Amino acid sequence: MAELPERAQVVIVGGGIIGCSVAYHLAKRGITDVVLIEQGTLTSGTTWHAAGLVAQLRSSFNLTRLARYSAELYETLEAETGQATGFRRPGAITVADTEDRWQELLRAKGMAACAGVEVHEMSLDEVSEKVPLADVDDLVGALWIPGDGVTSPVDTTMALAKGAKAGGVRMVEGVAVTDVKVVDGRATGVVTERGEVEAETVVLATGMWTRHLAAKIGVNVPLQACEHFYVVTEPLEGVYPGMPTLRDPGGFTYFKEETGKIMAGFFEPRGKVWSLEGVPRDFSFGTLPEDWEHVGPVFERAARRMPVLAECG
Repeated sequence: MAELPERAQVVIVGGGIIGCSVAYHLAKRGITDVVLIEQGTLTSGTTWHAAGLVAQLRSSFNLTRLARYSAELYETLEAETGQATGFRRPGAITVADTEDRWQELLRAKGMAACAGVEVHEMSLDEVSEKVPLADVDDLVGALWIPGDGVTSPVDTTMALAKGAKAGGVRMVEGVAVTDVKVVDGRATGVVTERGEVEAETVVLATGMWTRHLAAKIGVNVPLQACEHFYVVTEPLEGVYPGMPTLRDPGGFTYFKEETGKIMAGFFEPRGKVWSLEGVPRDFSFGTLPEDWEHVGPVFERAARRMPVLAECG
């Protein structure tokens, strides 16, 4: 087990992709007196089962620019660190099923161009060519983002961690941070189950554990865990390697090629909150039971966009 230091310039709490990215980028800036503390193992929490979509078309200029940078970073990270990431660029299609949605996408297209992200309008016939299983009859328009990617969240996190360690960052796993030390309204370190660590800066990258940890020092972080639902089909004809991701915001669904199968993920309008009283520490690699009553209406919309979902296993 790695030794926990008595002090560091920066303490990062949480070893998912956000915490490891913070560590990596601090090291790149020459800030190396950094310790990352993870209660479980790296990639714990929500990182390990994320969909791995690298989408560049975002709701604001800064988010779009950040997403573009992320894609560029992931593309070179394997060569830099020697750790495979699984990153590739199959591209993505975002569709609109109403005129209002189409105008929103056209606005995003213009903003993306300002951020250096390549986006093109495409015909519905072209959508059918790239995603043969999609029903496009009710669509108003579609955008093609050729540089959008997919990556392995676990492998990409481990590559960021490897790069951070190469830059001098220390990482301690299997140690829980139980509190943040505060003096005169300023974070001065953390309390762990193995002792205290003093720090000039404390970064909470603890995902769904953040709200309850921050509440201990009187900070309200408006973050609540919700259940996220997705299905993975059996292998299907019409699904091919490198098939673009299809995003249907009007249907609250994305469709991603997954080794000859379709992964369909849902973002229902009213999310199902989970564990209001706090996320258990031992849930780092936990999963939740199915809830078809909740997700059923969104699944029906997804099956209208991709009818094979209603027929396959």
